[in-house]
Parts: sequence; C-alpha cells; structure tokens
Amino acid sequence: MKLLPRFPTALGVALAAACVVGVLVSCSNLSDDPLAPAESSGPAYTAVNPEMRAAIAVQEAHTPGLMANPEVVGTAVTLTDDGRPAVLILLLSDLGLATAPKELDGLPVITQVTGPITAYKGGGGGADHKARQARPIQLGVSGGNALDYANGYCCSGTLGALVQGGSQQYILSNSHVFAGDITGSQQAELNDPINQPGLIEVNCQNLANDYVANLSTLSSIEPGSNSNVDASLAKVIAGKVRIDGTILEVGTISSQTIAASVNQAVKKSGRTTGLTRSSVSGLNATINVGYSYECGGASYTKTFSGQILIANRANRFLAGGDSGSLMVQDVSTNPKAIGLLFAGGNNIAVANPINEVLSALNVTMVGQ
Repeated sequence: MKLLPRFPTALGVALAAACVVGVLVSCSNLSDDPLAPAESSGPAYTAVNPEMRAAIAVQEAHTPGLMANPEVVGTAVTLTDDGRPAVLILLLSDLGLATAPKELDGLPVITQVTGPITAYKGGGGGADHKARQARPIQLGVSGGNALDYANGYCCSGTLGALVQGGSQQYILSNSHVFAGDITGSQQAELNDPINQPGLIEVNCQNLANDYVANLSTLSSIEPGSNSNVDASLAKVIAGKVRIDGTILEVGTISSQTIAASVNQAVKKSGRTTGLTRSSVSGLNATINVGYSYECGGASYTKTFSGQILIANRANRFLAGGDSGSLMVQDVSTNPKAIGLLFAGGNNIAVANPINEVLSALNVTMVGQ
C-alpha cells in the first residue's frame, strides 16, 4: 500500500496529501454527515482494554503471514457490530476476499477493501482553510515547505497544531508535508521556509510574505528509517502564529492528550475538507503506506505499526491536502488531541497516536 500522494493538478500543482492507510471498517462506523457530531457508544475499547489486548496479541501473531499476501495492505483490531473484538484485514482489491480467513484463533475477522494507502498532499467546511490567514494565523489550514516543488509540480498540506519544546513554539505537521523531498535538487534542508497558504494556493509561487515558520526537523520517513511516525516540526516566526494554538473552526485545544478507543467520536480541521467528523474504527494497525521521494516523483513504501484507523466514507473526513491535520475529541470546548493524520485509502484514514508523535519530537501540546 502507499500513502495518499500529493496530487498533481492540470496546472501542474500537486496537492499535499494526508497519508491514508487501508483498513477494514464497517459502514456503520462512518458518519453520513462529516460535519455532524459523531456518536460514540459502549465502553472505552482502548488498546489497553484487556479484551482488546487479547485481540491485539492474535492480530500481531498473524500479521506477518497475512501481509505476505500482496492483496493484504494492513491489519488492525476493531469491534463487530455487536461489540466483540475482531481482527480487521485491509485488502488491495476484491481478489483478496476469497483467501481472507473468516476467523483467527477463535476471533472473528472483518475484511475491508481499501485499495492502496497513500500519503495525501493537497478543502470543505464553513471557513476557507485554503485562504491566506490574517497574521498571526490559526492552524488547521493550508501550508507546507515553500521550496516543495519538482518535476513540474508543487506540493502542500496542512499546518496541524502548535507544540512547545523548551521555550520555543513549533508548528506540527507531517514529515511528508514539511520535509517530503528527500532526493533531487530540491531536498528539504533545516531552516527551509514554511508558508501559509501552501504553494498550491498561489500557483507554485515562493512568496516571502507568506512565511510563518522555519523547518526544524528533517524527514522521519525515508526508506530504511526506524521511525514509526510521519511527523515534523517548524520553528514559529515571531508574530506569525497565534501563541494559544487556536485551530480554525476547532478553537483552542487542551494541553492534555487522550488515547484512541474504538467508536470514539473525533474531528479534525484540514486544508481540503475543513472541519469534519468521524469515529475511530481500528487500533494497533500495521499498514504499508506509499510515499514519493519528491513532489511528483517516484514512489516507495514504508510500513508503520500501532496506528489508529478512522472511518472515511468517500474521503469526506480526510482527503488530499489534509495531511498533517490534528485529530481531536469531538467535544465543543478544549478537545484533547488523539492523533496526527497522515494517510488514507478507500473509506479509511490513518493517524499516528499523538503521544508517540510528541515523544519522538520531545515536545508537548500547546493548549488550555
């Protein structure tokens, strides 16, 4: 599977994409209206729930063998419609349905055809998340590396959230949004300018007046990397970003985080689809995600484990250009961060668990 790509347009502009992973999710987990509050029912089935831990042990034992099948793009744990833990198998096409097991060590198996999972560089909602924001900016809006152009394309994504490291504030987004060019003449370098809006919105023009931060971390997703997150930081330029970390249409968030649980109601604010809502459909996902070496360039695949899956019917929760969006609780006041969205496939989205992201980058959330 591959990450949702930075999509090229007819004008030669590639949309910065949120990387999506193929996961098996039932349609009942998907909200028909991505703007309506999602419902959450039943107990909190987090990854530390004893029943889920037992299911994860079965999933992890069988994942190597399952993913040796080229039709399998990922595995995870989820719940059946009647609330029983199950193993989720994500498939490249309908061809995989014939060989997928019906159960594993007594656990039911749910299958979902997701197609390849790719990283999205590439809007929706009430506010315009693609527009140039008044300085200091809110986050959850269009942006990216101002030098992210190659092969006749330019790429952008979403400026996700504000984090703190020591006395410095940083914008948090995906590595493939801030530092995705890892080959060729335009390789990302420390201190590269980060813009708002992204290049896609300004016909690939590198405009100094649009700079809001400078790249502080290089790629975490290059081939051979041991990193299990697609995350990067950019040091805020004084006066360019709101110091309270307000996210467009979400508002301020909590400084605390919360673990994902199956059926948990979530929302996000991103460049392409704006403010959207959904629910968690799987935990502990192992997935293959497709990336490109540079904007509009050749592709490669990276495997992630321990990821969060989210229902994404018709790409209405997450689409190309939403990469880097922060996923939070679907509550009205100071929601807690749950994950950093980075990839997707048919009817599925994928997020890095936020605590793993913060630990890898040695930062904390800015919030109330």
